[in-house]
Amino acid sequence: MDSFPFHDGNISQFIQHRSIETRSDINHGLQMHSSLVRRLSQEKELEGHQGCVNAVSWNSSGSLLISGSDDTRINIWSYSDHKLLQSVETGHSANIFCTKFVPETSDDIVVSGAGDAEVRVFHLSRLDGGGHEENTINPSAVFQCHTRRVKKLAVEAGNPNVVWSASEDGTLRQHDLREGASCPPASSAHQECRNILLDLRCGAKKSLSDTPKQNLALKSFEISSSRPHLLVVGGSDAFARLYDRRMLPPLSSSMKKLSPPPCVNYFCPMHLSDRAISSLHLTHVAFSPDGDEVLLNYSGEHVYLMDINPSSGSAMRYTSGDAMTLMSLNPILNGVDLKSSVSRVFPNGFPRKRNIVSRLDKCRKLVQIAEKSLKEGTNCYYAIEVCNEVLDGHGHEIGSVLMHECLCIRASLLLKRNWKNDAYMAIRDCQRARKIDSSSFRALHCISKALSLLRKHKEALDFAIAAETLAPSNSEIGRTMESIREELAAAESEKNKSSNIAPTNESRAQGTLSLSDILYRSEAHIDSSSDDPRSEREDSDYDEELDLDIETSISGDEGHDTEADVVHRSINLRFHGKDESAVGGADHANVSFGSPKSQSDEKTYQPEAVIDMKQRYCGHCNVGTDIKQASFLGQRGDYVASGSDDGRWFIWEKGTGRLMKVLLGDEAVVNCVQCHPFDCTIATSGIDNTIKIWTPSASVPSIVTGGAAGPETADVLDIMESNQRRLSRNREAMLPIELLERFRMHEFTEGTLHPFECTQS
Repeated sequence: MDSFPFHDGNISQFIQHRSIETRSDINHGLQMHSSLVRRLSQEKELEGHQGCVNAVSWNSSGSLLISGSDDTRINIWSYSDHKLLQSVETGHSANIFCTKFVPETSDDIVVSGAGDAEVRVFHLSRLDGGGHEENTINPSAVFQCHTRRVKKLAVEAGNPNVVWSASEDGTLRQHDLREGASCPPASSAHQECRNILLDLRCGAKKSLSDTPKQNLALKSFEISSSRPHLLVVGGSDAFARLYDRRMLPPLSSSMKKLSPPPCVNYFCPMHLSDRAISSLHLTHVAFSPDGDEVLLNYSGEHVYLMDINPSSGSAMRYTSGDAMTLMSLNPILNGVDLKSSVSRVFPNGFPRKRNIVSRLDKCRKLVQIAEKSLKEGTNCYYAIEVCNEVLDGHGHEIGSVLMHECLCIRASLLLKRNWKNDAYMAIRDCQRARKIDSSSFRALHCISKALSLLRKHKEALDFAIAAETLAPSNSEIGRTMESIREELAAAESEKNKSSNIAPTNESRAQGTLSLSDILYRSEAHIDSSSDDPRSEREDSDYDEELDLDIETSISGDEGHDTEADVVHRSINLRFHGKDESAVGGADHANVSFGSPKSQSDEKTYQPEAVIDMKQRYCGHCNVGTDIKQASFLGQRGDYVASGSDDGRWFIWEKGTGRLMKVLLGDEAVVNCVQCHPFDCTIATSGIDNTIKIWTPSASVPSIVTGGAAGPETADVLDIMESNQRRLSRNREAMLPIELLERFRMHEFTEGTLHPFECTQS
């Protein structure tokens, strides 16, 4: 995978170029240079927590690191010597999920949000005692207006007075630290506070064409550092939403639900927009450092890059009908531009090389390498990266003929690899190729095979017939058509058979299964033959889907309503059919819902246009937790990183999606990845009780790196393929066997129940 260089060039030449470069941000490109990223290795393991570390964040200068854990403590660490400076017992009664330094307070004020639905503010200067082990402090403010877990906090650079919090209750709230030390006020009713900046309790959509009407449990949000009036939110559906705070209505009360305000943009990969998968949701959203892009991390899915500016020509808008049109033989795609964005090949400020002929020759050789890999059936992943280099790295320079050839080769390689959603990516490539050559036999044939893999047999047959018309003597298309017709006949037979069989199981008719049913069904699924392509089915292919709610609690919290996030002295597993709402009504028992929507309102609803993906990043696994981050690395954001459920974390080149580095960071799961503001230093955390600090300290560059034990011997392709198998299993199979095993309970004395560790999902 090191046969072609990275786009940021040679680091020695880069350093020499600094002396003549007049741009003020020239050093930003040196922070996360490819030569440094490839040498990242674990430098230090920070010990001081007694539970999973769910949140890490740097202060604005990078001198301090703050962390929050299941042990309900906030720890403050020194960056220079990696020592624990202060440890705060917060008084939270459940897992801390987020914590931040409040800016412009000399790092004295910190804020935390937790599973007890509370937001707490602390002045570190008020700590008692000198030793960090015995430090006790009372919060200077406690905000109890949320009714479900607080999953994310945000602060605004230069603003020491306001903190924002997002909760699974569907609200994003604004807390002004100047207005009082509690919310709601001690003398008021629980729901009386007026601090809701964004009310999405009726904002979730099952699909793009669906009317927003369900609670959107917020999992993540972020305020743009370059344009603070913009904020992006993500939660329990497939759509990230961009809002302009200047266009939002005044702060509202919890007493009455409001319709969701219009957003500036929706973001969702087109192939996920109309699949109505109940378990599909976002675990993290993030702005790029320049504020022009958004990164989305999906549970059960991949990481996707979006462009927030549709007018730039690099973003693609689509509507609910375009997803189906993409899979139809109609060559006119309703004006949807399938052309990928032009990436910045030299983002570090280097002038472009003048010898275009040599670059074109390089691209032709790379295409030949990919074609050879396709014919030999070897190393599809590497060949796909070669195509990515040509299309995403030099797409603005190559001609239409070479682009068409490379698109068709990449599509065929994607089908051969057949990782999750590779078939959709292949269709996108082929439709782009058809825009170059509408009579492309190769593109039509590849689309027919992709649709067949997606079990869209009728559409696949249409494309196969069109391909046969162009090449009637081609034996391969004849075999494809015969296979599609057999699959279509089998599907029709199965459909007729199932329609004639009346349901006999009462619990199945009600859309509910017992835990033993789930376990039996999961074991049967996992034991099925892996050689059968039907054994690993897409989530959307199942006739019945289930959601699992895991409710945990501690005793002694009777005075505060934390809703479904707490049950006293019990564990409650609730399984919902896909048509049931996963959100109970208890959390809004005292809320006025307003007048229900009439049927005429449903009919007149016009779905908004959505911005499609710009790049996809594959290889990791995100199914076990719902706080898994995806982050931009460096002040330029030239690289993208995400944690994974295999205990590793992954780094990709942003522009091409090329895998840069795989690092073993945790015994089980890595959730948090946070880059230092200025240095090539990264902090990670997860299920372990420790925080790992990574620096470019390895003696030699490598793509796979272990933790403190040294380099890892596992092959990178084996790692990624294992993750893809886990990612492609249906959620029912994952939950009982792999996810539930991760829930570990602290030892507890009789009569005292402590919270579960890592109960993020």
